[in-house]
Amino acid sequence: MNRVLAVVGIVLAAAGLAVLIIFGMKNLGNNVDVKPIEALIKDAKLDEAKAGIDQVAEKKPDTKALGAIYFELAGAYENKNDTVKARDIYQLILKKYQNIENISEVQDKLGKLNIAILFSKTITDKDALYEVQPGNTLISIAKKFGTTVDLIKTANSLKSDNIQVRAKLKISKAKYKILIDKSQSILTLLGDSDIVKVYRVSTGENNCTPVGTFKIMNKIMDPVWYTEKAIMPAESPENVLGSRWMGFNLPGYGIHGTVSPEKIGQQATKGCVRMINAEVEELYTIIPVGTEVTIVD
Repeated sequence: MNRVLAVVGIVLAAAGLAVLIIFGMKNLGNNVDVKPIEALIKDAKLDEAKAGIDQVAEKKPDTKALGAIYFELAGAYENKNDTVKARDIYQLILKKYQNIENISEVQDKLGKLNIAILFSKTITDKDALYEVQPGNTLISIAKKFGTTVDLIKTANSLKSDNIQVRAKLKISKAKYKILIDKSQSILTLLGDSDIVKVYRVSTGENNCTPVGTFKIMNKIMDPVWYTEKAIMPAESPENVLGSRWMGFNLPGYGIHGTVSPEKIGQQATKGCVRMINAEVEELYTIIPVGTEVTIVD
């Protein structure tokens, strides 16, 4: 009897040891030593650091430290003004490591970098370098690529609509869409399905902003507000439309600026979507007429 108990004890002990070994290996996989990678980042060997992190991510994708170390690397690239590499890493974090504690900071940094790159002469895989042909105008080029004259001028630092034959212009090829989430009071600008930037907005009081899929049918700079009682010119402090208007193919509804920025994030409109003026001007520059807008509860 004692011999049987001894054998059982040995078997249980061995089983317990196996469980501890397996559990320990799993924990080790989730807690990879990132100090060598951190040292590479500190020494500004950023491409080597990225190769090391990518290798860990490929072999042990569940490693908890990946999001944080990628964030540190993105910041280092940003400090070196390597905006495209920084942008790509923030985009990666947003797609794969949303459990990172400062995910909202990642989102903000991604948006700022995307706009900075879009509004600069930096060429990415979402752009074309177009040589101006005889007879071209900014309007015809914008129509050819499905972009806006404003974006072409901004990205190429053009002060007027005049362009020279054989001049080379950066042109955005991305196809933009807008998603508005009323429950979170956010507007997300998408470019070829990637998040470009997330904006805080105001929507209709008592949830009156319509849901569905619409299109931008017209764009007006410094819009006049026509009310039942009066006509409010663009410069009037009572003109609730702010500095820009982008109307839907649903009469009376659209995206516009505001004279009440303190109400951004609230249900405070008669059904339209309001943005801070500086941000609605940014969006106005990017999206062409015909852009799809989806509004959800």
